[in-house]
Amino acid sequence: MKYKETLDWMFAQLPMYQQKGKIAYKDKLDNSINFALHLNNPEKKFKSIHVAGTNGKGSSCHMLASVLQEAGYKVGLYTSPHLKDFRERIKINGKKISKKNVKRFIAINKFFLEEHALSFFEMTVGMAFHYFAEQKVDIAVIEVGLGGRLDSTNIIVPEVSLITNIGLDHIHLLGDTLEKIALEKAGIIKKGVPVVVSETQAETKGIFSMLASQKKSSIVFADQKDIVVYPTDLLGKYQTKNVKGVLACLKELTGFKIKKKHITKGLLSVVKNTGLLGRWQQLGQEPTIICDTAHNKEGLALVLNQIKQQSFDKLHMVVGFVNDKKLDVILSMLPKDAMYYFVCPNVPRGLQVKKLRQLARDFDLNGEAYKSVLEGFQFAKSRAKKNDFLYIGGSTFVVAEIV
Repeated sequence: MKYKETLDWMFAQLPMYQQKGKIAYKDKLDNSINFALHLNNPEKKFKSIHVAGTNGKGSSCHMLASVLQEAGYKVGLYTSPHLKDFRERIKINGKKISKKNVKRFIAINKFFLEEHALSFFEMTVGMAFHYFAEQKVDIAVIEVGLGGRLDSTNIIVPEVSLITNIGLDHIHLLGDTLEKIALEKAGIIKKGVPVVVSETQAETKGIFSMLASQKKSSIVFADQKDIVVYPTDLLGKYQTKNVKGVLACLKELTGFKIKKKHITKGLLSVVKNTGLLGRWQQLGQEPTIICDTAHNKEGLALVLNQIKQQSFDKLHMVVGFVNDKKLDVILSMLPKDAMYYFVCPNVPRGLQVKKLRQLARDFDLNGEAYKSVLEGFQFAKSRAKKNDFLYIGGSTFVVAEIV
């Protein structure tokens, strides 16, 4: 198969959570364990850092990878979802896996994948781990896809585990309280492996401490430590919490020589070193145009607070969502004095734009519905004056259509 045919087969034949939701979620690790065995257990052939959390885990992964690259190491980076290109999920020192490698991996393992009906995520994790082992990376930074305990990535035994924070996201799969979700995320804590928590939360601190104690793992709550926060090229003041977690994580990482200069340069070169997109990313000036992939209550609260700190005449918001979010909570948070351009991301889970507009009107949010993300974005740009502020977000998939 050609590369496009390979991707079409991966996307179409096997369910993918980011596109299809709950039907793609598997509640056990058997497939991941069996596939790893089939691949000769590549996850045992490289060192790793495992990163979970509701918000900030992607940014934290990219920061960690950038610092380790600056220290001279060959660094694998596995993240999800991708914005533009599937290959963004699997990188070494910022370079995406080649199309040739993707095609070859699927071709060689296609019979096994079909026979065992692996999910999109299970096969992609296997691809990443095989690639990192084959390429002999010094260390890989591995982002949890969903939850932790039952996530396909949770077959690794890392050098350090990092949990950024806990929020009410994917409650239909992970639980409807912070405590229940924390139990799922804490599933990445391994016996004797140090764990860092970026953000202390009253509802979850006891759970993390208890599970770390049971596993005889040391635990550090980064925001309770006297940590000097280095600047980063990832814009948005909300990154401060992520930086603290990253710095505490690096301190727990033994066997790697990381100096202050590596941290300084690494945190200031995250985008250049890793190719990260969509985190308070500036797309234009006069008017200021910002996009951000925040898509749940906690993440959007940080972004909305950042918007409040900007100086502008009029706020324009191009927003769209997927249909499994608690929109009542999210819509109640959005500023009522903005001009809205309601859109629907082009994925099966996208919330229909007419329904979104109707829901938004119940919260006194005024605006029109548009046929596509691009059309809404273009209308917003045509109406915004040079001293205005234009924001695009609400879903990773909305951002993916314009970056």
